[in-house]
Amino acid sequence: MVEVENFSFPDDMYYTDDQIWMKKEGDKVRIGMTSFGVDLAGKIKFVRLRPAGKAIDAGRSIGTLESGKWTGPVKAPVSGTITEVNEALKDNPGVLNEDPYGKGWIAVLEPSNLDGEVGALQGADGLEDWIKGQMAEKRA
Repeated sequence: MVEVENFSFPDDMYYTDDQIWMKKEGDKVRIGMTSFGVDLAGKIKFVRLRPAGKAIDAGRSIGTLESGKWTGPVKAPVSGTITEVNEALKDNPGVLNEDPYGKGWIAVLEPSNLDGEVGALQGADGLEDWIKGQMAEKRA
């Protein structure tokens, strides 16, 4: 676990510049939003996700999050097919803020080119420096 300021970043995950995390789980990946990302967004008030079975390309939206100060897409970190979405977020979107790496997960994907796309994501190597750079950039 990497701790920077009051934010935690598990070191067994991969991260995008959009503050999305991805964790390998067998032949699938689970994705969500980082603790820093949900802090930037504020209290999440609404979640709209594409349905399971939908094919998606890396960098394309799998859904939308809305807070009092931000509305934006959740971009897939890798290409694949959505196999599961966190239905609990529809009734209680605030769980994203409360438990971003646990109950606040967003979707599960079956990746179509994981080995080819994972290299574009931030892994454990250099994670702390990457986080500090992201914080400086996002706060500027």
